[in-house]
Amino acid sequence: MWKSFCNWLLYKQMGWTAEVTEAHPDKYIICLAPHTSNWDFLIGQLYNGATGMDSNFLMKKEWFFWPLGPIFKRLGGIPVWRDKKTSMTDNLAETARQLKTFRLCITPEGTRSATAEWKKGFYYIAFKAELPILLYGVDYERRHIECTKTIIPNGDIDQQMREIKLYFSKFKGKKPENFTIGDVE
Repeated sequence: MWKSFCNWLLYKQMGWTAEVTEAHPDKYIICLAPHTSNWDFLIGQLYNGATGMDSNFLMKKEWFFWPLGPIFKRLGGIPVWRDKKTSMTDNLAETARQLKTFRLCITPEGTRSATAEWKKGFYYIAFKAELPILLYGVDYERRHIECTKTIIPNGDIDQQMREIKLYFSKFKGKKPENFTIGDVE
């Protein structure tokens, strides 16, 4: 019932399309960009519902207040304390190694504002836990969700972050002015 509703709303009513060519193993990290609006969360949840996909996501702790906190946790939300220096990447990598299935969605910009300096935590989690990174682009101009590239972390973070940013350069966020891949040439 939920899957049918999400399919109807996302694809039929809202006019979105999707192209996913990459395999989804039992464990992976989703790198999702651009992240320019709170609408990204709604589109992501509808896509998850329509595909039957089940993944956790990181979100700043300020969103986990009553009554939203329990809802976000039920949807797979993991609160992030950005003002604390914690070993969250190490903890998540260790959790990923121990679990049979692990699916975590992270927006590399770490904010809805334009920033050329993307967070690299998603890469470190994937590298430490030996997980593939599936690149999911959301394009509001075309109303299109796309995953046509997987990155296998090899430790050359500068080269691979450049490759990741270039992949996302063709996508237009809800607020395009809030998205940049910075100077990668």
